[in-house]
Amino acid sequence: MKRTSTGILRILFFLLLQCIAQADKLPQEPFPNIILVITDDQGYGDLSCHGSPIAETPNVDRLYADGLRLTNYHVDPTCAPTRSALMTGRYSNRVGVWHTIQGRSMLRKREITLPQILKENAYATGLFGKWHLGDTYPYRPMDRGFTHAVYHGAGGVGQTPDYWGNDYFDDIYCFNGTWKETKGFCTDVFFDEAKNFIRTNKDRPFFAYISTNAPHSPFRAPEKYLDAYMKHPLLENYKPRKNAWKKRSQADCAAFYGMIANIDDNFGSLWELLVEEGIEENTLLIFTTDNGSVFSEEFYNAGMRGGKASRYEGGHRVPWIMRWPGGHLSGGRDIDVLTAHLDILPTLIDLLDLEAPAVSFDGSSLKGAIEGGESGLEDRTLIVESQRLRDPIKWRNTTVMRGPWRYSVLDEQRELFDLRTDPGQRMNIAEQHPEVVRSLIADYDAFWADVSKEHALYTRPEVGSARANPVVLTSHDHVTQGATVSAWNQWHHIYDGVRHDAPWYVDFVTGGMYEVSIRRWPIEQDWSINEHPEEGQTKGRFNANRAYLELNGKRLEQALPNGAKEVTFRLEVEPGPAVLNAGFIEEGGARASAYYAYILHTGLGQVNPGWNTHKGSGLIQKDWTDAPEWEAILRTSRKP
Repeated sequence: MKRTSTGILRILFFLLLQCIAQADKLPQEPFPNIILVITDDQGYGDLSCHGSPIAETPNVDRLYADGLRLTNYHVDPTCAPTRSALMTGRYSNRVGVWHTIQGRSMLRKREITLPQILKENAYATGLFGKWHLGDTYPYRPMDRGFTHAVYHGAGGVGQTPDYWGNDYFDDIYCFNGTWKETKGFCTDVFFDEAKNFIRTNKDRPFFAYISTNAPHSPFRAPEKYLDAYMKHPLLENYKPRKNAWKKRSQADCAAFYGMIANIDDNFGSLWELLVEEGIEENTLLIFTTDNGSVFSEEFYNAGMRGGKASRYEGGHRVPWIMRWPGGHLSGGRDIDVLTAHLDILPTLIDLLDLEAPAVSFDGSSLKGAIEGGESGLEDRTLIVESQRLRDPIKWRNTTVMRGPWRYSVLDEQRELFDLRTDPGQRMNIAEQHPEVVRSLIADYDAFWADVSKEHALYTRPEVGSARANPVVLTSHDHVTQGATVSAWNQWHHIYDGVRHDAPWYVDFVTGGMYEVSIRRWPIEQDWSINEHPEEGQTKGRFNANRAYLELNGKRLEQALPNGAKEVTFRLEVEPGPAVLNAGFIEEGGARASAYYAYILHTGLGQVNPGWNTHKGSGLIQKDWTDAPEWEAILRTSRKP
């Protein structure tokens, strides 16, 4: 009896020690919830709180009035690079994401992300909307720290990796790896899913990353918003400027601002939910955007020059507004020091005292500035680039920033601006300040020498993993030459039949027998290779009679059966990195790489005999009897 009691006491003592050890790891005060709302292609001037005469954003204005505002906050001039730096605290040029396509939008596997760190600190982590840092394993949001993800493919609804036929309304989105039907407008769906996530996780810390594809093109908005802006006094008789970068229609403009109004309504509804659930006080609520406006100087740009993809302020200075009443981040205050997306992750780690692995951040903690003390960042230098090609080029569309100085370079055009006297960046004063120019060039040279060491690396989808089998590759990630764009859009690339002869760079993580099924149309649509839904279409219609596959010097070829919807090659593959090019040979001998490849390792688990057919895939096929009409709508999409 005595021995038994002693044993029980020992067990209880051991359990007590375990509880004490675990308690040491728990936060002394509860971590705040974090909600980060980031919109797509909405610039600094596209908010009424920043003076827009057209955009109506009363709910974001309310956050502005009571929040902390980073007034000199900068991002990359385009979307995927911005998101990569925001997620990692490191330059996009360092983490492999300097473009939005061509296999250069996948975040390198080694990088540690914001959701991964939050997940390790007991947060529930959810993504709703746009990811754009990889559509294949191991780059999907579920692979990078999100415990729940509802998202469209690639960088926008209707792009090649997205579900075929998505058009903003009643779309099919990916729910944690499974495509599911939804009802309603895309922004409404993503906010509704985020609110469901918040309700489910309200009793624990959560991170909700609400990343809307709106107001990115194609410009489509719910009818009530579209109608309201079609009647706006500044849009009723709108005609694009003669020198406008892109010729937008009145309907484009109305839909753009209608999408912004819809985002704002959803933002207000989200805020109401926080109040209803009693969690507003301990929630860090953030609003920001990913790059400059696509309308930029057409209407209002807050006095800045340039828009999306530009090296000027209008291309990369965007809003960052945040509020956390329980953390004393409220009251309406400006932080004017030079800041960037690179600073957000190190700031959250420092501000919230998160446990995190050692990371060599390019950004700095803003805790001092946020808490009203010295930032220590007055003399820092930050770099902004817009590469948008396969291999980065030194000084391509670049700005070097330090304090009020902006040294901007595009080809042979080299300009220095002082924002204190020239916020619109109209007066080049490089000749008057050669010492400033030399200093900024030296900082850029050091930056380039560092980040360019790994520009030759390719971020490769992994094939043959039990975590993702089969793998789907799309032409969005074809590694085309130089600045030649890959076929990233369903309509003006896939539907129009734009041909490329370009490979995928992949990594076969397991050797063995593989089946590679290649298609001209995606498996969910299931048209035949030489078929086109538009009668009389000649440019978009393929006229192929053979199919080919090339893998690391091995070449296979086979005849294309009449009416074939796909061609499957079966081959033994050694493990390791590989260059894969597969596609079709048309009459006359011209090659056209497949837009879609479905790759299965036949030795990983049970293989469904019809895995490479539409029926075997289990995917929903939309009704596309009105394809030509939808084509006209979706052709409003432009650059990714």
